[in-house]
Amino acid sequence: MNARVDTLQTAQPILSADQQIGQIAVQLPGATAVFRRLKLDFCCGGQVSLSKAAAEKGLDPNAVLAELSALQRSDAVPEAASPSTLIDHIVARYHDVHRAQLPELIRMARRVEAVHRENPEVPAGLADLLEEMNEELQSHMLKEEQVLFPMLKAGGNPMVGQPIGMMRSEHVDHGEALDKLNELTNDATPPLGACNTWRALYAGIGQLSDDLINHIHLENNVLFPQFEASAAPAQGCGSSGCGCS
Repeated sequence: MNARVDTLQTAQPILSADQQIGQIAVQLPGATAVFRRLKLDFCCGGQVSLSKAAAEKGLDPNAVLAELSALQRSDAVPEAASPSTLIDHIVARYHDVHRAQLPELIRMARRVEAVHRENPEVPAGLADLLEEMNEELQSHMLKEEQVLFPMLKAGGNPMVGQPIGMMRSEHVDHGEALDKLNELTNDATPPLGACNTWRALYAGIGQLSDDLINHIHLENNVLFPQFEASAAPAQGCGSSGCGCS
């Protein structure tokens, strides 16, 4: 993975009830889950405005717009954050978001693979890859939240290098999974003529990739080094995150 050492800043789309819901679905990752729950057709019927689509379902367009606006998340890190504050930011901005975004991406991937199975550009195996990433991330984040993060919030200890080394090693695995994801989806670039679901799927995958890169960066380069200098050396190369085998 070509990891980035700076925190990515992505432009947020300007939302309006006058926009077509298909356009919103493609521009705003996570919007598809909202539309699906509200039974708003963003794929084949995505050419109508949000206000019209909501009105036809008896929904308040402003309420729908407010729910969509909540999906717009900042990548800004709290200024001069303490380790405890930084951990809370990582959990809220990345752990909780991964848990929300991956099930919807898996659902869309299975839909695209089924509906467009005859298309030579269909990303065959994408849903299975996302399922595998979801399982690995769920396990990884749970270990951080239940074991490592409480240790760090308590000030760390000489043995903290071992769980940090394990997390760094798993970060390498996450990076390799991202490489497979980018290869399978042509760097999240939908083919010409792709339907709204396919385009929204790839927009969500692009966000997942950026989020996971930022997530790993904050832990590897900002949080972990604050505790590693005083920790006992961890065994194996996993503590360095070098990725050698």
